[in-house]
Amino acid sequence: MAAKKLCESFSKRIIDEVQRWGCMKQTGVSLRYMMEFGSDPNDRNLLISAQFLHKELSIRIARRAIELESLPYSLSEKPAVLKVRDWYLDSFRDLRSFPEIKDTNDEKEFTQMIKAIKVRHNNVVPMMALGVQQLKKGMDQKIMYEDLVEIHQFLDRFYMSRIGIRMLIGQHVELHNPNPPPHCVGYIDTKMSPLEVARAASEDARSICLREYGSAPDVHIYGDPKFTFPYVPTHLQLMVFELVKNSLRAVQERFMDSDKVAPSIRIIVADGIEDVTIKVSDEGGGIARSGLPKIFTYLYSTAKNPLDVESDLGTADAVTMAGYGYGLPISRLYARYFGGDLQIISMEGYGTDAYLHLSRLGDSQEPLP
Repeated sequence: MAAKKLCESFSKRIIDEVQRWGCMKQTGVSLRYMMEFGSDPNDRNLLISAQFLHKELSIRIARRAIELESLPYSLSEKPAVLKVRDWYLDSFRDLRSFPEIKDTNDEKEFTQMIKAIKVRHNNVVPMMALGVQQLKKGMDQKIMYEDLVEIHQFLDRFYMSRIGIRMLIGQHVELHNPNPPPHCVGYIDTKMSPLEVARAASEDARSICLREYGSAPDVHIYGDPKFTFPYVPTHLQLMVFELVKNSLRAVQERFMDSDKVAPSIRIIVADGIEDVTIKVSDEGGGIARSGLPKIFTYLYSTAKNPLDVESDLGTADAVTMAGYGYGLPISRLYARYFGGDLQIISMEGYGTDAYLHLSRLGDSQEPLP
């Protein structure tokens, strides 16, 4: 079925091209390189960047398209996954049919095209989540976790690659901004205050908690307000938001019917020589030790996918307290993308500490799946 559909909608030439490009070597870049290269976004540098992306994005997108074809447990044939695969093939075709980039006009057109590719892929995460749901529906529950390691590893690779693709496109597009915010090089804020980002993320998470439960625990943030380091604020915002949201939900649900005041959530920002570490601590009752391995899998959420099997795609941007269970594994990928990590330590019966490590050096290469 899948093979037939592929030949119907995409020519044999495109399929052969995908195979050819998918075998080429990817080239990783570091945060420091992006920062140094982008600090002078003149026409020549933008041209070099576009020429690099023309080739690099073709390789990365081809690799993912090939992988989407051969997933275990016939996941490749689920309607949602076929849709994602078609998005990747469309984007590959757009890239390969774009002529060689020779001058500033070509570069500007190319930038518009990759902007459109980024938009096309906006819903990839919920759409893949939907595919996994479609798979789980028809599966025998007994083989659920043990055998799905392969799918889990695929999703880790797939989402990590997506973070890289979006970072490269977003960075290039943002370098065209005629009025960049102060200290910003594309997506990178060279003087980002982790405290400020944590504060903004916490406020966002609290307002969602208030909307959902009618009240929300306080969040206290500790650390040096003057401390800054180069990082991508949107990535940090996403990670801290996720951690605080989980903590708020745990505390809120634990103390909802209690006459005790819900204890506040504490965020501590520490700047070390190698890492900046952000700890988010709550007293939300913790997670049983047997449940800890599951919190980083994509196949374990009690929550409903906002894009439910029957639902309309248009409502996908409503953020809920629960989401579709991808927050933690995807946050960990964002941390690892620039050489950091995310660890969760739990005391069952008391609460949870999440440690978000961000590499300070900015030298680590992208981890390329």
